[in-house]
Amino acid sequence: MWHLLVHPVFGRLFAAQVVALTGTGLLTVALGLLAYDLAGQAAGSVLGTAYAIKMVAYVGLSPVAGALVAHLPRKPVLIGADLIRGGVALSLPFITDIWQIYLAIFVLQTASAIFTPTFQATIPDVLPDEDDYTNALSLSRLAYDLENLISPALAGLLLLFISYHGLFGGTVLGFIGSALLIGATTLPRRPPGKTRPFRDRLTRGMVIYLATPRLRGLLALTLTAAAAGAFVIVNTVVVVRTRLGGSEGDVALALAAFGLGSMLAALALPRLLHRTGDRPVMMGGALLLTGLMGAQAFVTPNWSMLLFLWALTGLGYGTTLTPQGRLLRRSAHSADRPAVFTAQFALSHSCWLLTYPLAGQAMTLFGAQATLGILALLGGVGVIAAWRLWPLGDPVIVPHAHPDLPRDHPHLQSGQKQHAHALIIDDEHHHWPTNG
Repeated sequence: MWHLLVHPVFGRLFAAQVVALTGTGLLTVALGLLAYDLAGQAAGSVLGTAYAIKMVAYVGLSPVAGALVAHLPRKPVLIGADLIRGGVALSLPFITDIWQIYLAIFVLQTASAIFTPTFQATIPDVLPDEDDYTNALSLSRLAYDLENLISPALAGLLLLFISYHGLFGGTVLGFIGSALLIGATTLPRRPPGKTRPFRDRLTRGMVIYLATPRLRGLLALTLTAAAAGAFVIVNTVVVVRTRLGGSEGDVALALAAFGLGSMLAALALPRLLHRTGDRPVMMGGALLLTGLMGAQAFVTPNWSMLLFLWALTGLGYGTTLTPQGRLLRRSAHSADRPAVFTAQFALSHSCWLLTYPLAGQAMTLFGAQATLGILALLGGVGVIAAWRLWPLGDPVIVPHAHPDLPRDHPHLQSGQKQHAHALIIDDEHHHWPTNG
């Protein structure tokens, strides 16, 4: 895994990701403090609305943004998105009204909805070997988990010397650093593809995604992971401070246990996936998450048990979600990968758009155990749906027929309308065969 850090292209892209994530982590802390300055005790409501705007931008705008930049060179797209994000962060210290926070978050997250899928779809072209790509996914997962651990600590250290407005400067430096690293990297060109009208570019990723059984299964498993993850992210502070009487430091420690479990999954997955494949590993992670939520609906954990349960939840969460890039890579031609990654970006965040408010509102109305029971049922729906939608074995070579193509079509071999090959939804394959 670690040898990829010296890869001439991936190494710089990974460094850009780490730098940008660090800036984003500082932004999260500073934004909370800014909201408290402007809204006082209503800061939670302000942040909740801001994060809802973030999810709406991700779900509603990422397909549109992806279609608009689909034929543009990758490097200018990535650099431009970083510069927009840096410009928004630069404006945040000058905000004086709550509506300005909402507008800034909308613009920033729209730029992120362009940057993230484009960045993710570039990595498979940089690392065509599947084992290298799997290791890259694990490194990316580690980067996200380390950001969750390190950025709050770094913010706390910086706040000893500067006001929270200075943290926005760190965010600006993170995005500019990311843009500079990408600018200094030679990226593979977008693979040649058919010129398509805007409407086709807008819907192509969703069409490919929803027509591919393994990706429909991935969406169902994402729902399970979002159910468990939403409870941890939204309600850890309530569980630790109110139910267990813990301190603010204990809240951070519980979240760190969740992050540690996810990191352990990332470290173990490359070898595990090589031995067993994606479906058993991801289904196992989702079953673990559902079982943990269901068990906690009947058991009230003490402090040490909570840390253990949060670490196991992080393990199941990382096991379920980290391999998703492998499925997306396998399910689209190079020219269509940005559209498919964008579809995953939008659809996965639609799951979070459901589970975030569900976890928060149910906790307020019914308490922790009832909330975990509700989320366990939702997670179970995801597991059952994935089991039915994602075929056991998930064969790469799929027999199928082309009754609609003439015998002299270039796709047909020796004029045979029935053949078998690695199947991907594209212009010659509009549907997944169900009967060979």
